Amino acid sequence: MDTDRRRSRGRAVRVSVLLGCAIVVLAGCGAMPVTGDVKAVDASQPGDSQVQVYAVPPREGAAPIEVVDGFLESMTSDDPDFGTTRKYLTVEAARTWKPSEGTTVLAKAPSRNGPTFHDKERGTTETTYTLTGDQVAAVDAESSYRPLAPTEYSQSLHLVRVKGADGKQEWRIDIVPDGLVLGQSDFKRLYRSVNKYYFAAGRPDDEPALVADPVYVRNRTDPVTRMDTSTQTVRTLLEGPSNWLRPVVDSRFPAGTALRSGVTSLAPDDQNVLKVPLNKKADKVAPGACRMMAAQVFFTLRDLTSARVGQVELQGGRGPLCSLREDEAEEFASDSGSDAPDSQYFVDDKGHVQRIPGPSKGSGDPEPVIGPLGTGPVAMSAVGVARDELQAAAVSVDQQHLYVSSLASESEPGAPVVTSGATRAEDRLSAPSWDGRGDLWVADRDPSGPRLLRLVDGDGEPQEVAVPDLEGGRIEALRMSADGVRIALRVSKDGHTTLKIGRVERHGSGDTETVSVEDLRQAAPQLAEVTAFSWSGRSRLVVVGKEEGGVQQVRYVQADGFTSPSGVLPGVNQVTAVAAADDEQLPLMADTQTDGIVKLSPGDNWQTVLKEGSSLVYPG
Repeated sequence: MDTDRRRSRGRAVRVSVLLGCAIVVLAGCGAMPVTGDVKAVDASQPGDSQVQVYAVPPREGAAPIEVVDGFLESMTSDDPDFGTTRKYLTVEAARTWKPSEGTTVLAKAPSRNGPTFHDKERGTTETTYTLTGDQVAAVDAESSYRPLAPTEYSQSLHLVRVKGADGKQEWRIDIVPDGLVLGQSDFKRLYRSVNKYYFAAGRPDDEPALVADPVYVRNRTDPVTRMDTSTQTVRTLLEGPSNWLRPVVDSRFPAGTALRSGVTSLAPDDQNVLKVPLNKKADKVAPGACRMMAAQVFFTLRDLTSARVGQVELQGGRGPLCSLREDEAEEFASDSGSDAPDSQYFVDDKGHVQRIPGPSKGSGDPEPVIGPLGTGPVAMSAVGVARDELQAAAVSVDQQHLYVSSLASESEPGAPVVTSGATRAEDRLSAPSWDGRGDLWVADRDPSGPRLLRLVDGDGEPQEVAVPDLEGGRIEALRMSADGVRIALRVSKDGHTTLKIGRVERHGSGDTETVSVEDLRQAAPQLAEVTAFSWSGRSRLVVVGKEEGGVQQVRYVQADGFTSPSGVLPGVNQVTAVAAADDEQLPLMADTQTDGIVKLSPGDNWQTVLKEGSSLVYPG
């Protein structure tokens, strides 16, 4: 909330620093000033997540504006069960208010306008204040985050005078919306993003593909459940996938499975074994399904706990159910890719496809790929390589034809599998992309009939994929996720290009299977123009674009659209394309107009890899 407004009315919260942070402060005491003004601490300013904010109750005889401000500030605290926060409400409102029903995220902490008195006779017994601001996101009751283009937020708090414990009249809020209302900085301080994992639907158990489902849980302890971060995350995993992802994923946990009553903390023991006590719903699960359940827990908590999880043990109502070691869990991490998909591919200045072997496959020097794409007569402009690196697809230099060729054996040039009838090159075919199932995707941008096309196993007749939420927009570029259930689309409409994420739904099987892309969501609403993008891991994308009136930037964006200031990458000039791998430790690659193909390794600066060439990609 606004610092000046806080200073003018005094503080309604106290800020406390945990011991670990306090030690850091004390270590610098030799240079600590001992004179100067005392300043209020603004709980809404970005800061260390270790700072805890404690609520204080309303003072005796507090004016309506103090009650409203105290209530809003108290919502930003670590108040257990929001017990102190509820003291700003009437008895009935405190009983019925549900803070866990969702969170409204505003660009800044809410402003309050008022008071509005209803009439002169009742003006001394009831009043209303209006909360306003620019809403930039919403977190639903499932803890799923959804970014929004800034929209006007307005909500009312109604106050009445009630008799206090000492018989005096006190102002309290009697009408209050469920959920929390937080500024962005408070939201980022109080919550953290975690990925829970489910299996892509419709795939056999021996070909699993894990799908990340990002949610937001409280840092440290949740005020309502009193669970630590790990336990909150497992609880959301057991509750099932988010509504958006639910149609395309499966959970191996039986319906009704939950943590055993009273469990509020989960941590590995001194043997790095994490034991997860479940209720009786899990007792009759089959061994194979139990191991897949353990894999879901393992990958969900792998990057969350400070101590390394070496083994997950699931416990039912009658004792241990199954366990899964870290090395065993890797069999569930496969996304149908090659053993070490660290090679890179690009189109050289002659229009031929070349391969740069990764460290695990060779010297790293470029070499033509096997087959007509590497040495054939047709010049290419863009390439996409299957995740098993056995096939590749390339678009001709005039962007009119799409060719598919084997990378495992020599073959004669084949006929194009897709041809665009558009007049201009920029209205023809996009760069192709392969999903984790081995299907090939491409967009035909022909203004007379734009289409999203899929070729099963990269072969056969192209199938048109319905995208009902385009609303007049045109797909300019696409990238499939490794799990095959999400697609990232660069969509042009009304003179702007934006990034959207869609859910890939499949119905039927074989020749009768139909596929559609449903429920498109904005992935980077803060960017008015998106130039390029690529998946980078299971739940993150790297995006090149501009904010309204801004300069080009390269940044990471979560698949749910959440962005962080720390996601902005070092600047690089005039990027036209970008490529990232499923393994986030591999270098980020970019095509530039001035420096050729450049790379950014973790902890390093951009470096030129090739002065000539374009369309560099990782498999996928």
